[in-house]
Amino acid sequence: MIKNNLALVSGANGHLGNNVVRLLLKKGIPVRAAVRNRNNTKPFEGLNCELVQADITDKTSFVQALQGVETFYAVGAAFKLWAKDPKKEIYDVNINGTRNTIEAAAEAGVKKIVYVSSIAALNYSKLPAREIGGYNPDRRDMYYNSKNDGEKLAFELAQKLGVELVSVMPSAMIGSDAFFPLNVSYNILKLILNKEIPVDTKITLNWIDVKDVAEGCYLAAQKGRPGERYILANEKCMTITDTTILAGKLYPELDVKVPGSVPKLLLYAIAGIMEVTAKFNGKPPLLTRKDIAMFSGLQQDFDISKSRNELGFNPKSPELAVKEALDYLMKNKNLLGLEKASFYGV
Repeated sequence: MIKNNLALVSGANGHLGNNVVRLLLKKGIPVRAAVRNRNNTKPFEGLNCELVQADITDKTSFVQALQGVETFYAVGAAFKLWAKDPKKEIYDVNINGTRNTIEAAAEAGVKKIVYVSSIAALNYSKLPAREIGGYNPDRRDMYYNSKNDGEKLAFELAQKLGVELVSVMPSAMIGSDAFFPLNVSYNILKLILNKEIPVDTKITLNWIDVKDVAEGCYLAAQKGRPGERYILANEKCMTITDTTILAGKLYPELDVKVPGSVPKLLLYAIAGIMEVTAKFNGKPPLLTRKDIAMFSGLQQDFDISKSRNELGFNPKSPELAVKEALDYLMKNKNLLGLEKASFYGV
């Protein structure tokens, strides 16, 4: 039996998932938070929510977790752009996770699913990118492939199984209430503050405050039309270099170094060296040749009029989002793994 307004959030200890949990609780909605490891309770301190263990790779665990749920916020996914075996660790996890959780939701009698896709699933050939522009034709990245194919699969399964599904497509999420380890987007700000970005890659990011994305997810559940996609981003992107300049203005005492421009061939050479190093130490490279090929010079600008008009989505500016995120890192540098020596140049 469906319980009145009960919502389940997967990936509830992640940056977006935890903010969705907090938002729903503030709105008086009972929440069941699904995590892979119930021992990680820090993100839920002081929160009056039910904590359950469920893994997107295990359909049975979600059939159980979704019992009595009215709205399922499908946030949980493998969010990383590098892995030793990207097909197995990223693509297969996200595709199978989409299939498992949506089939489980249908079996459990869930009424509505808010499926968290990504701007990675948009077609960038005509800017500003819009929801009706189709899917990303660039197949060089397994995470991007998983978000493109995963969203298509989500809509197909929802229609087949008779479940209402709305897709939301966030951009680079930053903001307070983050937990270590940092997500991919937030980690770039950490690298800027630690002066670890050596060159101007001409890579852009569309910064968005995670709380605005959480609000967008809620609005999608309330107002979104089944079978539709909604971009949760800002209209304009910023280069990593522009973000670095902003950080330097906000915190002049850090003496943040603005990366210099180098020829693209040299960028590829630097990325290649980083990739080789990553194979030996097992750590994600700061830059890959694929990153340069796919993202250097790519403008990530979006038409968000559909989300504004239909959902009432109204995000803060990217500059303000960056400022607040940097403030948060500065106040929590020990918690978030930032080295004091890097901040004060000693």
